[in-house]
Amino acid sequence: MTVRLSLLFWLAALLSACSPPGQDDVRQWMAVQRSQSRPGLLPIAEPQQFQPQAYLAQAAVDPFSNLQLSQVLRRDSGQASGAALLAPELARRKEALESVPLDAMALVGTLMQAGRPVALVRVNSTLYQVRPGHHLGQNYGRVERISDTELVLRELVQDVGGDWVERAASLQLQEKTK
Repeated sequence: MTVRLSLLFWLAALLSACSPPGQDDVRQWMAVQRSQSRPGLLPIAEPQQFQPQAYLAQAAVDPFSNLQLSQVLRRDSGQASGAALLAPELARRKEALESVPLDAMALVGTLMQAGRPVALVRVNSTLYQVRPGHHLGQNYGRVERISDTELVLRELVQDVGGDWVERAASLQLQEKTK
């Protein structure tokens, strides 16, 4: 029993040592410090008034312009200018099939006349004979070659820079549809 009593005594001494006697003083000091201290916030500065600036480079040349790039490439390659390509087309008389778009035409056959190829092109219900050198389509198309299965032509179209360039187009032989 003496062991128990001594153990109980030591336990009571330990518990009394855990609670400091001046705890009320600490609480009172903390309350005073909280009431006296204020957070040090600085006032936010007023925002500056926005002053729009005029864009002065509007009239300057855009370094990323497709027009500039195509002009440089054409000059470097020595390709004929668009005006030189288009001038002969504007000076000649228009042919009947130049008012019809290519997608409204159908190549329905080819034949040889006097050793030269002739293409048979149907527009609506009318059949036309077309030879190399003839013009057709709305893009200044000129027939370059006629084979057994296709009609190849060269068209003049405007590129993104507004210049006239050549492009190839063709009509494929159409099989009979019901």
